Amino acid sequence: MTEHSTSHKIVVIGGGYAGTVAANHLRLRDDVDITLVNSRSRFVERIRLHQFVAGNYDPSVDYGTILGDGIELVVDHATRIDTALRKVELASGHALDYDYVIYAVGSTGAVPSCVPGAADFAYCVAELESAQRLRAGLAELPADAVVTVVGGGLTGIETAAELAEQGRKVTLVAGRTLAPTLGAPACRSVAMWLSENGVTVLEGTGVAEVCPNAVVLTDSAVRQSALTIWTAGFGVPGLAAASGLRVDELGRLLTDETLTSVDDDRIVAAGDAGSPSGRPLRMSCQAAIPLGVQAADTVLSRIAGTAPAVLDQGFKGVLVSLGRHAGLRQLVSADDTPLDTWFDGQEGAQMKEEQCRRTVMGIGMEARNPGTVVWYKPGPRVEQTAAAR
Repeated sequence: MTEHSTSHKIVVIGGGYAGTVAANHLRLRDDVDITLVNSRSRFVERIRLHQFVAGNYDPSVDYGTILGDGIELVVDHATRIDTALRKVELASGHALDYDYVIYAVGSTGAVPSCVPGAADFAYCVAELESAQRLRAGLAELPADAVVTVVGGGLTGIETAAELAEQGRKVTLVAGRTLAPTLGAPACRSVAMWLSENGVTVLEGTGVAEVCPNAVVLTDSAVRQSALTIWTAGFGVPGLAAASGLRVDELGRLLTDETLTSVDDDRIVAAGDAGSPSGRPLRMSCQAAIPLGVQAADTVLSRIAGTAPAVLDQGFKGVLVSLGRHAGLRQLVSADDTPLDTWFDGQEGAQMKEEQCRRTVMGIGMEARNPGTVVWYKPGPRVEQTAAAR
């Protein structure tokens, strides 16, 4: 690290994958005061929340093991960014001065208000608190009670598989199609595993209404459901819009290709909550961590008076777990289009587990030695396919 005379105050909002690695990477300079604002006192491995729901994994990690020395953790909730006074206002009533903000608030589960009963009766698995409620709700059910999972994407598949492996009776309402981000052969492999493990998969239909003990499908069929889990779709916190910053249709902060807000060059986005040029990457841990590194590099470039690099992030693959003993890895091109290469079964499970393990390990390595971890960035950046979205 090099020595400098003036301290720069950087507030990172959000302590998930993108925010935590961004905070660590900023320590490439020793003249920065880094504050990480997060609503929880511990890091949460969101990519393992389906395991937590099933009762076989604790997803919380002590920040002391993955945050670099000198980073201040403030357990609070950011309510507004005052861009005129350069302050981040907190729910506690306190405010943090900043020279730069890294906006890494992440994503949330989105239970649609347009589906009657969904907000009242459906559970969500996207965040720790909602996963805790879901886990408690499952514990109250008889072993033979029917559980319905709404959403045929990766989160829905992983949740259904985890519960099915435990002997739960699971119905997966997949919507238009099961696993739209996978190629046809890989999708057939997933469908076969689900069928062999007792999961009833309903394709070509969705849920029109959620009732306390049933779901009404869009084709008017009524299916028994002692508990309904909603995994179809994600949203983002409304902090950017509440701060008067321009956002896309989902509420993600609009940025240029250096991840800098189109309204304020002292605010830089990282992870799920950013929308570079209105063409956001697929919400994923795979994208969030390199985006966190790039957001930190953008801030460091501005401090140094150099031009920040433009975004070149793409994708490498899709990983999905099928319980604890099977999984699948689908290789993709940089624009997230499925390729012909894929792995399933126990080999796929090992690949998934290794990636999950290495993700947290890599954040810790970045904390100890900023800039030494090489995060995969396949670029150049290209627009995602419609299926990938």
